[in-house]
Amino acid sequence: MFGNFDFSYVLLAIPPVMLSLVMREIARGYVAYRCGDPTALQFGRLTLNPMAHIDLIGTIIVPALSLALTPFVYGWVRPIPINARNFKNVRSARRWIAVAGPVTNLILVYFWAMLSFLGGAVPEAYVDPLTIMTQFGMTINIVLIVINLLPILPLDGGVILDSFLNAKWSMKFRQIEPYGTWIVLALLLTGALSGLIDLFSLMIGSSVSIFTALILAGIADLVK
Repeated sequence: MFGNFDFSYVLLAIPPVMLSLVMREIARGYVAYRCGDPTALQFGRLTLNPMAHIDLIGTIIVPALSLALTPFVYGWVRPIPINARNFKNVRSARRWIAVAGPVTNLILVYFWAMLSFLGGAVPEAYVDPLTIMTQFGMTINIVLIVINLLPILPLDGGVILDSFLNAKWSMKFRQIEPYGTWIVLALLLTGALSGLIDLFSLMIGSSVSIFTALILAGIADLVK
């Protein structure tokens, strides 16, 4: 996704990428806490401090290698620690924790979209960097939504699907979990997800345009 950009573009991509990954993990940890598991809170993971979430391999080494060798960036932060024994209803808790990730990324899409409208309110020298950063912010969150909603374990979409299966089918479905990451990598490398990402980008882009138009119209009414 960022393979053709120079280093200055990579620097502008780091804040939205880290915010996207960190916020989705915080949201997952908070939902787990609300469902009865305080593990993430006890381990100090419900924080915006990126140092609490960085994984040496997943956040630094793998993204750097994928940036240099592939047309996209792939990586992860440390997953939120969860103790399922603290849940009253494990299936329901797992489902809502999985939902929290994509919902957070969707909210961030709108956040970056709204931030893009500040271009006229910042000094001219900052307009282009702000535009590039907001584009990265919207793009990375859309990509994260599409990828994580794939019905493949251990992704959120797979967890959501698994939470609705009976015990027999759940056991069969979980057999693919050890291969889930490799399946996703294969889909990314072959470009199989490009069409889906483009379609989802168009859908969200349309909703963002409507949302921002309504917000701006509301602001205009208040100013009158």
